[in-house]
Amino acid sequence: MNDKLLIGLIGAGIQRSLTPALHEEEARRHGLRLHYQLIDLDTTGSSADDLPALLGAVRTIGFAGLNVTYPCKQAILPLLDELSDEARALGAVNTVVRRGSRLIGHNTDGSGWAWGFRRALPSARLDRVVQLGAGGAGAAVADASLRMGASELVVVDREPERAQALADRLNANHDGQRAQVSTDLEAALQGASGLVHCTPTGMDKLPGMPLPASLLRPSLWVSEIVYFPLDTALLRAARAAGCPTADGGGMAVGQAVGAFRLFTGREPDAVRMEQHFRELITHRAPALQAAA
Repeated sequence: MNDKLLIGLIGAGIQRSLTPALHEEEARRHGLRLHYQLIDLDTTGSSADDLPALLGAVRTIGFAGLNVTYPCKQAILPLLDELSDEARALGAVNTVVRRGSRLIGHNTDGSGWAWGFRRALPSARLDRVVQLGAGGAGAAVADASLRMGASELVVVDREPERAQALADRLNANHDGQRAQVSTDLEAALQGASGLVHCTPTGMDKLPGMPLPASLLRPSLWVSEIVYFPLDTALLRAARAAGCPTADGGGMAVGQAVGAFRLFTGREPDAVRMEQHFRELITHRAPALQAAA
């Protein structure tokens, strides 16, 4: 493995990403010189339609890999030479690794959520899990829930057709027809062991609660994937209701851990990366928010 690496992130509105700092510091701890370059479609006036040219530049300049985020996770699929089994099953890529002249797509979102979830809620029951949100990140989390052994997964989304498409894909890829859809969140939560929140509600730019606080109860664990802010309105309400909780930082760190492993071939120190992430959130995020 080369001790000098060039990595990038392609997406829109990514100037506040903490991922560059996470990767560069962990690489330094391994004696690697890694530069992490943001390729922000918003600042360059580009779009997902420009991906072919951007990937051509990635090959020419010699990037070792890329992270990929909105709005490119699906658009990049046909432009890659190979997909991992998980990326193919999810129909989305968040990590690209260059091997020689070939670009190989992976997805570490689901494994990243699972890592953070197990760390925060190691004894959580998975007999009936309700997931709110069926978008790109939601698809990865839902797949991970089933891989972790969820007996029943109920997907609720404001677009029922999208929820049904996700459930159908999950049932095609997993045994037992364990994924189903509901349009009634209150009914879905009856008897549920946990709730996973996978919508943008609660982000700095979309504050608020994704569901009435009255639906929360102490026997329900709550997992959040939003991490800007780290302490969302949902998590505050869940703690007030006595729910065990897992914040979105676990998924953010977990997916970075998986990507670092793919990029470098080195085993990252996940605990160290999580500590660094939480230091960044504590000290850097307020300044980023003030500048936004």
